[in-house]
Amino acid sequence: MISKEKKTAIINEYARKAGDTGSPEVQIAILTARIQELTAHLQENPKDHHSRRGLLKMVGQRRGLLAYLKKTDLEGYRALIAKLGIRK
Repeated sequence: MISKEKKTAIINEYARKAGDTGSPEVQIAILTARIQELTAHLQENPKDHHSRRGLLKMVGQRRGLLAYLKKTDLEGYRALIAKLGIRK
């Protein structure tokens, strides 16, 4: 679980305007942070299958948001995956 301060920092960095928490860029950035933390948890706890299922759901959700962003704003999509270091 990401801390409130880290989430606020992510929102401020990727927001289109002040108070923006719902844009695809912000949602993808927050999901990426959660996925990274959960991946580290699963490397320490390989038998935690409940968390693994949650990770797979988050990856699928992020994938859908990325597909939407790619369809609507290709340059923004390319910039975001480069900034976050997501393989595509």
